[in-house]
Amino acid sequence: MRPIRLPDGTHVPSLGLGTWYIGDSGTRREAEIAALRRGIDLGMTLIDTAEMYGNGASEKLVGAAIEGRREEVILVSKVYPHNASRDGVAAACERSLTRLGTDRLDLYLLHWRGGVPLDETIDGFERLIAAGKIRRWGVSNFDPYDMEDLAAAGGAAAATNQVLYNLSTRGIEWDLLPEAREDGVPIMAYSPVDQARLLVEPELIALAREIGASAAQLALAWTIDGGGVIAIPKAGRVEHVEENAKAAEIVLTDEVRTRLDAIFPPPDGPTPLEIL
Repeated sequence: MRPIRLPDGTHVPSLGLGTWYIGDSGTRREAEIAALRRGIDLGMTLIDTAEMYGNGASEKLVGAAIEGRREEVILVSKVYPHNASRDGVAAACERSLTRLGTDRLDLYLLHWRGGVPLDETIDGFERLIAAGKIRRWGVSNFDPYDMEDLAAAGGAAAATNQVLYNLSTRGIEWDLLPEAREDGVPIMAYSPVDQARLLVEPELIALAREIGASAAQLALAWTIDGGGVIAIPKAGRVEHVEENAKAAEIVLTDEVRTRLDAIFPPPDGPTPLEIL
């Protein structure tokens, strides 16, 4: 896997594993666990989850998938904004650790901005680092103005900003993405295939076929192509994980990039951050 450097120098894979809507169904449990384990085998060792996903069900499934393999994994979870007070974030983290069956998180994110002052949340995160409960922290769904407020609140240690980013949702390219690259803070792209909507886009399918790839592989290859972006596609079956992993091998030509820009035009001005 192509590595991405976090601000503290740690390298993580540019393709990870998302778990939104994974763990919701008992009938898919074994297939989803197998998919996550196969992803680890293939180097997609960053696994993203959240206390919100399935009201903790996703974290429990991830815990089952990484049992006996914790040292191989970069484990990421997220805290609800209403749990992000100084004491609330500590309690929420403990609940997540219990569900995940581990003693620490590698990265803990504020899921989106809420009513708790950012300096209080940051203090809560830093206390968790001091206690050995998390190794680093970051944010999710923060627009450029939120990032400015985060910096003003003492948030220089933020390790990432996880946002919606894919071929059909490119607004961050105007401001948030170039600023993140300049600051050395990777963007973590959720829904990089637009919740499977890109997989049925005729022009993307046709272009992917021309280069010997699937639509999913081309969409993922594009997402991580420019550097500074970690894509976390969800895949609940082994075959989908294996398909996604091959996206890291694709090298895009200028011609392909130009044709993708024609199909999915980049922003021509500031665009409000989109959130799912």
